[in-house]
Amino acid sequence: MKAIVSIDPVHFPLTGIGRYTFELARHLNKLDDICDLKLLSGSHFVSSLPEAKECVDDRRASLTRQLKKHLLKSHTVVDLANGFKNWKKQRTLLGLEDFVFHGPNYYLPEFAGVSISTFHDLSVYSWAHCHPPERVRFMQKQIVLSLRRADMLITDSEFTRQEVAQHFSWPLDRIRSVSLASSAEFYPRNQAEWSSAGIRYSLTMGGYALFAGTIEPRKNLDVLLDAYMLLPLSLRQRWPLVMTGYQGWRSEKLHERIKAANREGWVRYLGYVPAEDLPLLYAGARLFVFPSLYEGFGLPVLEAMASGVPVVCSNSSSLPEVAGDAAGVCEATDVDSLSELIARGLEDETWRNRAIEKGLARAAQFSWDRCAKETVAVYREAISGRS
Repeated sequence: MKAIVSIDPVHFPLTGIGRYTFELARHLNKLDDICDLKLLSGSHFVSSLPEAKECVDDRRASLTRQLKKHLLKSHTVVDLANGFKNWKKQRTLLGLEDFVFHGPNYYLPEFAGVSISTFHDLSVYSWAHCHPPERVRFMQKQIVLSLRRADMLITDSEFTRQEVAQHFSWPLDRIRSVSLASSAEFYPRNQAEWSSAGIRYSLTMGGYALFAGTIEPRKNLDVLLDAYMLLPLSLRQRWPLVMTGYQGWRSEKLHERIKAANREGWVRYLGYVPAEDLPLLYAGARLFVFPSLYEGFGLPVLEAMASGVPVVCSNSSSLPEVAGDAAGVCEATDVDSLSELIARGLEDETWRNRAIEKGLARAAQFSWDRCAKETVAVYREAISGRS
């Protein structure tokens, strides 16, 4: 089988879809089923995946981001630029109709061969009010085009598979769910391995609860702060809530709450942390808390489990598929139950030990190798559908 994978989402530091694309392409390249794998970056084929590197937050990069953000607000500019990009991709793909084309980030160019797209979630529909309007407009338009062009779709979870089928009235037998996995750098650490991170962030191993993710409305962080506030102050100060992730959007009032809690000594917001530090922050946590309202998969839950950390999360959307019976779960908006679970996760050693053991076993059930093999199975199914 011959395949083309778009690696446009791969930007370092890797986040959700970028991580998925990077790991999928890397593991597809190891499979004997694929005799020819081409990596498409923009409108050019490249010989290998980009190398890991950190963002350089210099003045030029900052100005580029600001200019791009400004241009995205112009519908005309966005449509012209995207039309030109699609035309260039289309020309590059001419004559390669015997390949399967995989767009791992919703988008598909026009292509005469078999096309497959991965839809990670439908937040630009179900949570459109929590995204910048220009992003919603752009993604919704591209998703509609991809649905016209795709032979089959892949989703990260059965929840999203059902959601996509229902929302678009798309045939369920042309959608397959393929689970993601935790990457190799997420694993339990000892004190010696962890100490450098403790020094950098002034943290104590096992001395904090952790939330990791973009600070945005669907992460349900107001409820998390409410639940943490119900704990005795002595408990909150002994094990403060550490939050890390991009500042996000529509979160100004939330950041005010975080600053107030920080002054009281029971919350610390680290903002974005370098990619090499994130696995250490996971492994050093006493508890990982993730009460999200909506996820296409919920990779942070799996990463915490793989790091040997007990997990408390909501039972919303796809999270039960990831957590299984290895986490403490409750309704996303149930502040009292969430607070009780957090207290148990911090104080109850019997529960903690059982959750750690179950979490490690649960995380081991997911792998990027399995993800790649199941993806190839979708390729084969899409090819047979053209026969």
